[in-house]
Amino acid sequence: MDGTSTTAAGSGWLDRIRRIEALEDAEFDADLVAEMQAHAARAHARRLKFSTPTFKEYETADVKGCGKNSFPAFSITGGACALDCDHCQAKILDPMIPALRAEDLDTKVRDLVRTQGLQGFLLSGGSNRRNEIRYERFYPVIEGLKRDFPALKIAIHTALTTETEARRMEAAGVDTAMMDVIGADATIREVYHLDRPVEDFEATLAALTATGMEISPHIVIGLHYGRILGEARALEMVARYPVKALVLVVIMPYYARPGTFVTPDPAEVGRIFLQAREVLGEREVLLGCARPGGMHKRLVDAYAVMAGLDGIAFPAEGALGVAALTGRKWHQEHACCSIKVGGKLPGLTTVAGG
Repeated sequence: MDGTSTTAAGSGWLDRIRRIEALEDAEFDADLVAEMQAHAARAHARRLKFSTPTFKEYETADVKGCGKNSFPAFSITGGACALDCDHCQAKILDPMIPALRAEDLDTKVRDLVRTQGLQGFLLSGGSNRRNEIRYERFYPVIEGLKRDFPALKIAIHTALTTETEARRMEAAGVDTAMMDVIGADATIREVYHLDRPVEDFEATLAALTATGMEISPHIVIGLHYGRILGEARALEMVARYPVKALVLVVIMPYYARPGTFVTPDPAEVGRIFLQAREVLGEREVLLGCARPGGMHKRLVDAYAVMAGLDGIAFPAEGALGVAALTGRKWHQEHACCSIKVGGKLPGLTTVAGG
């Protein structure tokens, strides 16, 4: 299979979606599906990437993950984070490989290159109380790794940073920089426990995009306790800068204290997908790893395909079926959705290690 879908014609998308076994019990918003179908030509023209990085075990009936550590995530703080934001409580760091010392990162990366064909990695960590991550001691290691393995792709979660630090990341050899863009002061204050304004997030975006790195900002839909607040402003901020791609994720109440968050309505999420596709124009818009599971994920992923998003990390059951009925071509990559490693992998049956 080369990942080529069959172009849909005739009856409306909603009728056809209901014939997909994984989605037969899903409750779609008919008006939203109709609006997405009205923009079918825009979606059909965009090739779809299904990303299956090795952050976690993954397999559906349609797409399989890769058993190798081809693109792992490292945390320079282990599971520690000084902010302890309400939505995450540092739990998102748990699956990452701890690399508390620079020499640990160097040893682990070199071993994975040698034994498992490492293609690249994500460097992350918990923030200090100003939402900054101190990477300075790791830059010499990154420089050495890039010198010895020029094809190695390195992505980094920057948190808030300055132009000087952004230039230092670039000089060390970082390929892709990621940061969260928040569009509401109330969210920064109440959810992040952080006394910094929206303008500081835009300043970080400006500093990063002034470098030669590929910049892939993230927007967390429903970050304000599951409510939609500030997402439109965040989209406008991102649109003002030359980013490589925008990554959208959806808040996961699973990580939060019980009763503090609600799960955003999938149709509200889908409408933000359409808005992002419109505002970002021809730039990539991707659906990242973090989003609620179950039927919510199936609905959200279906909306992502129909809205014309360019990539989905760990696609849900039914996503390939929706790609087929909307006539979208697709390929699979065992890497973080924000960064390209190696050549494009054409389709499921020809994916190495799948």
